[in-house]
Amino acid sequence: MPQFFLNKRLIILLVSIIILVALIGFSLRERSKLTWPEQFVKDTTGWVQSLVSKPANSLAGFFENLQDLQNTYKENKELKTRVEKIASLEAEIQALKKDNEDLRDINGESKTLRDMDPSPATVIGRTPDRWHEMLIIDKGSLKGIKKNMAVVTANGLIGKVKSVNQFSSTVQLLSAMDPKNRISALIQSDTNVFGFVQGYDDKQKVLLVKGIPSGAKVEKGQTVITSGLGGVFPQGLLIGKVVDVKPDQYGLNQTALVKPGADFYDIENVLVIKRLMTQPETSDMSDGKEEDL
Repeated sequence: MPQFFLNKRLIILLVSIIILVALIGFSLRERSKLTWPEQFVKDTTGWVQSLVSKPANSLAGFFENLQDLQNTYKENKELKTRVEKIASLEAEIQALKKDNEDLRDINGESKTLRDMDPSPATVIGRTPDRWHEMLIIDKGSLKGIKKNMAVVTANGLIGKVKSVNQFSSTVQLLSAMDPKNRISALIQSDTNVFGFVQGYDDKQKVLLVKGIPSGAKVEKGQTVITSGLGGVFPQGLLIGKVVDVKPDQYGLNQTALVKPGADFYDIENVLVIKRLMTQPETSDMSDGKEEDL
């Protein structure tokens, strides 16, 4: 009797395995329709998942909305503080501007390196083979545009006027690979540091500010502007922010890597900047080989 039951169990196990393999093979074959048991199981599973997921998603959404509300409250509080600071800064700037004008009147100084006259212009074309170097604007000599004038966008300096026609002008971007294109720059810190924007790293998308003394303290995040000492550009035009500093190959000077404030690729409207301060003679500013602006 025990041997019979043992054989019976073995036979049942083998039959079960055969049925399981058959069911697996049947379920794996390509079919256009499911069987009614499969449809029932699938529909029931989907209904249960939907029944569970909706309250769970609603609860999760409630907590997410609550968190967003808290973040919005904090951001709103910070923005209000900044707005209050901006209002006080504007009042302080106006007061300082008035004091500066009064002092200039007392000393008989009518102009500074910061004085400028902006002229709006629109980009009407870019040189296809030199997309990252040249663009064309719709203002020329008839509108008072002259060679070497600074060209800026709302976010900062982008280049200078390279050549002028009567009704249009060509602008050379700071990203141009022109070794003669040097711009006198000032790195703002406790003690101002001077250098020259000379070159562009196309891989890192940064400007190279060279000629910085090795002992000068230049740090990441400092603002770089035009110094006004190049003779053509006014002072105070934003160039960008320092992202890194490294010594040159001889170790005598430093080179600052500066992320431009302006986007050289997407440019539609610009301002051509005329410096109001008297410009020195070119022969006094250069040896004839390089242009310092």
